[in-house]
Amino acid sequence: MIKTVLIAGSLTAIAAFPAFAATDYWVAQDAGTKKCQVVSSKPDGKKMMDVGSKMYTAKANAEKAMKMLSACK
Repeated sequence: MIKTVLIAGSLTAIAAFPAFAATDYWVAQDAGTKKCQVVSSKPDGKKMMDVGSKMYTAKANAEKAMKMLSACK
């Protein structure tokens, strides 16, 4: 019985691990240089400004959006 519970708990932990490792990305613009970049933490609104109004789950999608935003050209 204990062995079954341990195995079930281990499988649950392994399945949930990618959700905890997920990183979100934002397109941010440096307030001083006006240069855009993709960051993995939400911009603070002082040194880094949030250019897009959305969060991206893949860095490639954030980089693609950065190229299309008019503030980053």
